[in-house]
Amino acid sequence: MMEQRFRRLACGAGLAALLAGCAGTPPVEIARAPVAAAPDANTPEALLARMSVERKVAQLVMPDIGSITPEDVRKYRFGTILNGGNSGPYGDDKAPAADWLKLADEYWEASTAPLPGDEPVIPAVWATDAVHGHANIIGATVFPHNIGLGATGDADLIRRIGAATAVEIEVTGIDWTFAPTIAVARDDRWGRTYESYSEDPALVSRLGAAMVEGLQGRPGEPGFLGEGKVAATAKHFFGDGGTVQGVDQGDVNGDLAALMAIHAAPYPAAIGAGVASVMASFNSINGTKMHGNGPLLTGELRGNLGFEGLVVGDWNGHGQVDGCTNSDCPQALLAGLDVYMVPEDWKALHASLTKQVKDGTIPMARLDEAVLRVLRLKQQLGIFDGEVKPSQRALGGKWDRLGSPEHRAIAREAVAKSQVLLKNTGVLPLKAGARIEVAGRAADNIPQQAGGWSVTWQGGGDLTAADFPGATSIYAGIAAAARAGGGEAVLAVDGASQAKPDVAIVVFGEEPYAEFVGDRKDLAFRDEEGLNLLKAYRTRGVPTVAVFLSGRAMWMNRELNAADAFVAAWLPGSEGAGVADVLFGQRPATGRLSFSWPAACDGAPVNGPQGALFPFGYGLDLTAAARLAPLDEECAALTVDTGAAWFANGKLGMQVQAVADNALLPDLRGGGNGITATGIDRKAQEDARRIAFAPGAKLTLTGPDSGAAWRIAYQVNARPTAPVTVTAGGTPFDITQPMAVAEGKGWREMVLSSACLGTAGGSLTFASKGAFALQISEITRDEAAVGAECSF
Repeated sequence: MMEQRFRRLACGAGLAALLAGCAGTPPVEIARAPVAAAPDANTPEALLARMSVERKVAQLVMPDIGSITPEDVRKYRFGTILNGGNSGPYGDDKAPAADWLKLADEYWEASTAPLPGDEPVIPAVWATDAVHGHANIIGATVFPHNIGLGATGDADLIRRIGAATAVEIEVTGIDWTFAPTIAVARDDRWGRTYESYSEDPALVSRLGAAMVEGLQGRPGEPGFLGEGKVAATAKHFFGDGGTVQGVDQGDVNGDLAALMAIHAAPYPAAIGAGVASVMASFNSINGTKMHGNGPLLTGELRGNLGFEGLVVGDWNGHGQVDGCTNSDCPQALLAGLDVYMVPEDWKALHASLTKQVKDGTIPMARLDEAVLRVLRLKQQLGIFDGEVKPSQRALGGKWDRLGSPEHRAIAREAVAKSQVLLKNTGVLPLKAGARIEVAGRAADNIPQQAGGWSVTWQGGGDLTAADFPGATSIYAGIAAAARAGGGEAVLAVDGASQAKPDVAIVVFGEEPYAEFVGDRKDLAFRDEEGLNLLKAYRTRGVPTVAVFLSGRAMWMNRELNAADAFVAAWLPGSEGAGVADVLFGQRPATGRLSFSWPAACDGAPVNGPQGALFPFGYGLDLTAAARLAPLDEECAALTVDTGAAWFANGKLGMQVQAVADNALLPDLRGGGNGITATGIDRKAQEDARRIAFAPGAKLTLTGPDSGAAWRIAYQVNARPTAPVTVTAGGTPFDITQPMAVAEGKGWREMVLSSACLGTAGGSLTFASKGAFALQISEITRDEAAVGAECSF
């Protein structure tokens, strides 16, 4: 018997008694499946034999903690629960770690409360997206994102990261992580490129399997899925990194065998490492969504690849299958999905699945097969061997293990090994005793260096260093290293210092993002803050080191020309001192590109030497200078007008701001001065916003002044109770009546032009004299509709 985390109890007390049917409560009539009981009352097969159809279906429904209470769990007995990237205990995504453990206890107690008759008690398990450490939790160690780990090429390091992450997950009472991502990203425009280890299937296979072993242990060895280990998930099967033009959740086209040779290639290694679960992908393969693709989910994954574990869906992914909705999709279960991730529509989905089993739409054999996979996962985790709630387990509440010095040391090692030196005229390593100036908004910015999936789903935004206690910014690491060498480092964010330094380090890069919000149409880096700083230092005769933070390789020819040394630092996470370790030569520069670096900015996929400025595997060491010939700085994409999209895919346009009086709302999220903007789902996770107005509140959007009309996709669930107006700088236009007419009619489109607004400049302000909520999924400027009649 494998090592387990829970102590065993004899029949007669606690959870073991309930599992064995010893509760002694009166029986009730509930629909029951005809499955024969196994001799051992605690085996998955024996438990299944005593479960009602309603309880079986509940094992396959995975709600989000933001939409369920412990009482819901007690009533329905869900088999699995998740927290999405923006979900936290008691509605607080910044809740302290102790609250996560407290809620885990509450869910455990609710799911293990006695049931009537012979119905067995099946504890729920909780899953989380610990994609670069247990980074949802304030105070946890935040490891580099996978793109940086791919640059290390170090499987042993990745295994140790997995082990450290598993411990921190267990401290908070959670059982299961949706990691690792073993996508083979082949188009860097994809917003999830940083979740991929590499464009190379072989490297992804090796590092993905190592992460699985770190999280779970090795099958057949002591400790497998025991204390300090959690269930892992290989995701997303399959093709997520191969969509047309890198569009998240898009289509993957081509010969199936050729596609599998690239995008399914990492799965045999993960399956061989014993991965407990596989997550179905959002994307389509040749037009068929993976959540409903039986030939691939069942035929390939289970038949040809031999996977015997649990297949879990992604966030409402089943709702994207033809003929399905979030609350009604027997097609997914019939195709091979075992667990539906249904964050909010769990009650309706539970009802529809139960009905479909009873009317024969879903065969009982298929239901039993899926439920057995859930129960076997719980058996592997030791769930059926004792009654210990999360806080009473060996690691539960051991707060000294969360963000421990030992784990942070592993993260710092990973940061150092992930740094890829692309250019060095001799300025690196930095000399002892040097006076160093550190510039750029990202230099002392822990949320930016952490990237997406850090405390919140998108990361960044209103997060501050206070949300990452114990973390070290890149500047702080540089300053400490400089002092240790007898020099000094000063922070001058805008580069405006009086004294001339010996060398300047400019830290700059992409703002945080996650999933489709990070999709791009090209690879041109448009934020010129870093470029301008590098040029200003060059004018002053100061040697420069560029430290570029990004979730992908990008066209950086201008910055590469302007800098004396250029380091691709990726998204290093909480331990910024690892960057300084390489800059000062305390560790060697061993990082090597796991993605080809593009020579052009148009975004055409670069996989291999053709079209690459720096090929896969490239990286300099610190032993010799390496100059670059001047690079072409022409980029047509930089001249393309990007002002048309003001809000799309859950993100404001690059030149657009949302303000509630003086309160800035990054990506139209957050609150202030009577406005509360929250993410909602329309076509994808949080791709739309609910804008709640308190009486008298105003929301202003500002962006490029094209004079074009606005097209706004919107929805109103409850009519306004007081006047609502919109203005573009002229006389306010009353839209109270159109908003009342739109009540309950679903998503609609409004066109706002100078015909009703009097002008169509660079700002748009909505105001409500009473409490009102407006849902918005898209705002664009339409040149073709200049002066058109306004409509709703």
